[in-house]
Amino acid sequence: MYPEDLKYSAEHEWVRLADTPDTVRVGITHFAQDALGDIVYVSLPELGEVLTAGDACGELESTKSVSDVYAPVSGEVVGRNESLESTPELVNNDPYAGGWLYEVALSDPSELDGLLDSATYQQGLDAG
Repeated sequence: MYPEDLKYSAEHEWVRLADTPDTVRVGITHFAQDALGDIVYVSLPELGEVLTAGDACGELESTKSVSDVYAPVSGEVVGRNESLESTPELVNNDPYAGGWLYEVALSDPSELDGLLDSATYQQGLDAG
């Protein structure tokens, strides 16, 4: 349920290395999408926006609530999943592929070392 090739944040975002060196793709985990319920609107950071790890950078609106999306790493937004504008339910249906949120060119690749691996993230969920 939590792919082993990803890194995870305590705020339930995942990070995957993209095709370009020092660029990552960011999304939310299965746990997060399940807790939110049916997502009806996605607000993403703008292209060129500079994010700081830990800061809110977008919102996911579901039939239950509105939740912030936090930047798991620092850097410049270089890609956005524009298909979420018309089909936000992709975040629920396919959180690790079609439901990704945005891509970031890392300003400090060492921040990846501070994220959780799949097993550690899963342990945190089991303990919580």
